[in-house]
Amino acid sequence: MNNLQLACVYVVLVCTTVSTVTAGFPVDRSCDEKDFKEPVDLLIKNARVIDGSGRPWYWADVAVVDDEITMVKSNLNVAAKRSIDGTDLTLTPGFIDIHSHSDTLLLRDGRALGKIHQGVTTEVLGEGFSAGPALGQRPAGSVTTPSGIARWNTLGEYFSQLEKRGTSVNVVSYVGLAAVWECVMGKSFERPTDAQWLLMEKLVRDAMHQGARGLSSQVMTPPGSLARTGDVVRLANQIRAYRGLFSIHIRNEGLGVFEAVKEAIDVARQAEVRLDIIHLKIADQKYWGQMDKVIGLINDARAEGIDVQANVYPYTRGNNNLKSIVPPWAHEGGEKRMLERLASSETRERIIADAENGLDGWYNHYTAVGKDWSRMLISGEHKYKGLTMDRVFALRGTESNKLADMLDMLIEHEGGISAVFAHHDEPDMLLALKQPWCSVGSDGSAYAVNGPLRQGNPHPRNFGTFPRLLGHYVRERKVLSLEAAVQKVTSLNAAKIGLTDRGMIAEGMKADLVLFDPTAIIDRAQYAAPFQYPEGINYVIVNGEVTLDNGRHIGTVAGRVLRGPKGDEN
Repeated sequence: MNNLQLACVYVVLVCTTVSTVTAGFPVDRSCDEKDFKEPVDLLIKNARVIDGSGRPWYWADVAVVDDEITMVKSNLNVAAKRSIDGTDLTLTPGFIDIHSHSDTLLLRDGRALGKIHQGVTTEVLGEGFSAGPALGQRPAGSVTTPSGIARWNTLGEYFSQLEKRGTSVNVVSYVGLAAVWECVMGKSFERPTDAQWLLMEKLVRDAMHQGARGLSSQVMTPPGSLARTGDVVRLANQIRAYRGLFSIHIRNEGLGVFEAVKEAIDVARQAEVRLDIIHLKIADQKYWGQMDKVIGLINDARAEGIDVQANVYPYTRGNNNLKSIVPPWAHEGGEKRMLERLASSETRERIIADAENGLDGWYNHYTAVGKDWSRMLISGEHKYKGLTMDRVFALRGTESNKLADMLDMLIEHEGGISAVFAHHDEPDMLLALKQPWCSVGSDGSAYAVNGPLRQGNPHPRNFGTFPRLLGHYVRERKVLSLEAAVQKVTSLNAAKIGLTDRGMIAEGMKADLVLFDPTAIIDRAQYAAPFQYPEGINYVIVNGEVTLDNGRHIGTVAGRVLRGPKGDEN
């Protein structure tokens, strides 16, 4: 450690020990800029600071040495290798995307352009199908990158591949229930044997030991939907010693939403783990307007002492797949077997009847949108991308038997077709958003507006989630204060996943920072034209390194894998 580092460590320790906060404003400390004998690496001057705590903003300068915030004080007078003028701008902690799907895209292009342009400095990956484990009956992970093929079998090996190739964002991952299940059970719908259960439990513990920060279970579709409540409890038990977060995509977001939320809470209760419900919503028009009942279930659980929280994305349409309209039983054996059933005269009519009429306990995207094809938009890489299904049928000359024609589209495409479904409404979403335990995540991926990661016609949340929250819902609609909204994408998410050194602007915290114009920040991505970066974000700093510089990504790859603790038993 050199003399500058020793001096800065001393300054941080002393300032942290003696500093106090009054009404959210920093006050004078016993140390000041004279303690710095060498220039700091970065100095942000004259910024309106929203520190992520939810407290009111205040004027301050922020000094950074290496990857840490070393001073937060007004009118700092220190030499700096680089200074950024924050006049008329707001400085916040970097945004933490609690729900992201960039697992493979970050290996293809580590710059994470679609996320960095939104102010995201940390992505949380691994819903259901995490990158690892990829062992046994689950194929090994493999992605073609600019520097060759990346291969891995475990979550730890995936983390090593990210570190080898570099990313602009920090990365956190859960271990996914679906990944673990497929490793052991493959595409079978059979019940696990005792030996198979022991293996699945070990796979969860192994992934936690390798740095996963919790278990994520997507129990709406196979293979996650094969797991019964007791099965999920059994796997969630494995993360307790690691203080992991249990993140769940509930079993049914439509007519079964109340029972599904109760099930998620019951898992947390039995496993004695913290719970975060992914993209809380009511996704069936028959139940719109009843979010207060869902909130009541969560508040009752919290009053009982169960740490239940949730997240939302600030949109009223979700992304799934046209094959989700195919009933669960037809998916057994994987996509190849599903396609065979779609074409077979022995099963085709049954599939159509089940899709038309629904099945007990199955969330059916088709019935959830009132069987309205105009509320489904092709978002995947497909010749009909960007078109709603009513327009697709018009182009195909389909006037009747539209469910049958949709099955033919899946057969022609040789598999699933990604689609956006307009299935929930804004008042419900906003009521959830306002709850103190509700944070924000994108449910998106790090696409780009140009190059190989310009794919399909993706949901605009991939480019606009965080600017939409701060621009549309804070500035234009005044749904939340700016301080409350920033807290929902910084310290609240950091606390959920156990990041104790990020999510706040304070001395000794890691220097993940966003500097934006609160009068200009806004999303530009639209459902029919998603490939547009937002406006109003000037600078993004990751681990002390400027990554977005005056609105332009400069190629910095200073992100890190943020592994979780190894657990009390290790």
